[in-house]
Amino acid sequence: MPLEDVVISRSIIERYREKLLDHLEVDVAMVGGGPANLIAGYYLGKAGAKAVIFESKLAPGGGMWGGGMMFNEVVIQDEALHIAEELGIRCREAGRGVYTMDSVEATATIISQCVRAGTLILNMVKATDVLFREEEGKPRVAGLVVNWSPVHHLELPVDPLGVKASFVIDGTGHPAEICRTVRRKLGVELQTRTGDVVGEMPLWADKGEEFTVSNTAEVYPGLFVAGMAANNVFGGPRMGPIFGGMMQSGQKVARLILERLKG
Repeated sequence: MPLEDVVISRSIIERYREKLLDHLEVDVAMVGGGPANLIAGYYLGKAGAKAVIFESKLAPGGGMWGGGMMFNEVVIQDEALHIAEELGIRCREAGRGVYTMDSVEATATIISQCVRAGTLILNMVKATDVLFREEEGKPRVAGLVVNWSPVHHLELPVDPLGVKASFVIDGTGHPAEICRTVRRKLGVELQTRTGDVVGEMPLWADKGEEFTVSNTAEVYPGLFVAGMAANNVFGGPRMGPIFGGMMQSGQKVARLILERLKG
């Protein structure tokens, strides 16, 4: 049977339309398709939560693809090994409680497992703002405002769309874009020691890994931070090409939100 170009085009448009319409109202909307949000998406989807990741670039995965200085190996520690094993990522022991993973295999596996668990990833979509509402007289983040990434980068005068969510996760990494937007546009205080995005400290892998996990938290009603965004918002060290803390952060933020959804 010959392939019809119009049939190909129609199939893509109709299927994408279904996905988009089905995710205009979700339990969790995540900004950034880095490892923390991908792991969160895996656990949220596995638990039956309706979640979507908005990734502004062509490929999700964040900085995990490149390994350390483009040597495509990354490290995890003992505490995160169970997550890698659950997802089916092959790890090699390197001694002193650390393991190496091929960064391409690890990133591709995490993306695949996230999608297969039921979390939708929409790439080339930029979250440009948040929805802000009052519930029982208290203000909270209630969703996202999104547009095509090329529209945003070219500064075209094209209006965005709104997505309603019970919770939002800022997983934008070093920039912590959503937290900065909330702080700048609403003039509210975040739940940090300064009320603002504190800013990232220099590299200290040991402390950075610990800080990433312990500061994965709700930073404003309805808004959580995970991964490197947590380090930036709360003022912790960066950690370089070790990704165990990022994976643990994703698992933790999923658990925290699932507890709230069930409550």
